[in-house]
Amino acid sequence: MKVLIVGSGGREHAIVAAVAKSPKADKIYCAPGNAGIAELAECVPIAAMEFDKLVEFAKKESIDLTIIGMDDPLVGGVVDAFEAEGLRVFGPRKNAAILEGSKAFSKDLMKKYDIPTAAYENFDSAEAAFAYLETAEFPIVLKADGLALGKGVLICNTLEEAKDGVKSIMLDKQFGSAGNRLVIEEFMTGREVSVLSFVDGKTIKTMTSAQDHKRALDGDKGLNTGGMGTFSPSPFYTKEVEEFCEKYIYQKTVDAMAAEGRPFTGIIFFGLMLTEKGPRVLEYNARFGDPEAQVVLPRMKNDIIEVMEACIDGKLDTIDLQFEDNAAVCVVLASKGYPVKYDKGLPIRGLENFKNKEGYYVFHAGTAIKDGQIVTNGGRVLGVTAKGKDLKEARANAYEATKWIDFDNKYCRSDIGKAIDEA
Repeated sequence: MKVLIVGSGGREHAIVAAVAKSPKADKIYCAPGNAGIAELAECVPIAAMEFDKLVEFAKKESIDLTIIGMDDPLVGGVVDAFEAEGLRVFGPRKNAAILEGSKAFSKDLMKKYDIPTAAYENFDSAEAAFAYLETAEFPIVLKADGLALGKGVLICNTLEEAKDGVKSIMLDKQFGSAGNRLVIEEFMTGREVSVLSFVDGKTIKTMTSAQDHKRALDGDKGLNTGGMGTFSPSPFYTKEVEEFCEKYIYQKTVDAMAAEGRPFTGIIFFGLMLTEKGPRVLEYNARFGDPEAQVVLPRMKNDIIEVMEACIDGKLDTIDLQFEDNAAVCVVLASKGYPVKYDKGLPIRGLENFKNKEGYYVFHAGTAIKDGQIVTNGGRVLGVTAKGKDLKEARANAYEATKWIDFDNKYCRSDIGKAIDEA
């Protein structure tokens, strides 16, 4: 069969790599793709938000399955556009993708259906937010309502910081229209865990757990980023935690969306905080995490096409989702200065060192081909992933593999997975 993946980052490279392992995939396309994806798929110069062109391409090439990797097109309704033309597509429709597209919607959903999360208030005006902050307890969390590339969350320790944050998000529009509405919620403490899941509208099957590192600098300092590295599984996601989440969070979320007339088919990403009072939902995403996909998908035993088709057909209950009994760690190689200002077009050396290395992967996030050479083309450039028999071995392998690659201004955090030592 012919498969089209929509997106251009490390997540999409991980999806393409998983699809390439399927005996069902005869031909793989990716729109628009990147330099690494081009080694496994034919890249098509169509942007993720060009719905008409994507649909036209899928019809012209008789694409059997399209997989949407990115949040923007999902929230924008790309699945609806494909389904209107009778095309098979994996991902939630627009009315379900709102689970990620609006934090205010998701918080209200959790409140209505008694799904554990942080206490919060929604605001449509900066003036109302300023007034609320005068009586708030600190630290406190500000969240831009809409999509902000994973960066629209501010943790504020003082009233002054919080007021500056409201001004930045709602008045100065630091995150564009994502800041038209604002969620202010209580600051929770505990371990963060990411759990990705396949959903077919009624059945949910969770994948192995992972943990992301959002901050740019060691020690979880610096600005929020799209993610500087991950490990899987999380040693803090115990059987007891899993059972609580299955009872009070996972299925309840799927049932709540169905009850609201927004049945969800695709990937639900549960961002969890393991607090002293039990697991709480930090956020929902409506697609694979990045870079969570880079440690979860290499450990998945199933044929990803079979699982996705079961979701589309409402037959996920027939799938026995299985993962390898090992571990994986991903370290993101970024351009120095990310997420603010950084150079592009710098030649990347050493990629050939990953050829035929079992258990080692280099997923391209921000790369391009210039004059026949692969160069940097983004803030997060590559995700170096390695497996190991346990997390400590996987972490050592991943950091060793980061030495195989070089480019000017290369930067990575040195403490990805350090929490493993504390488990």
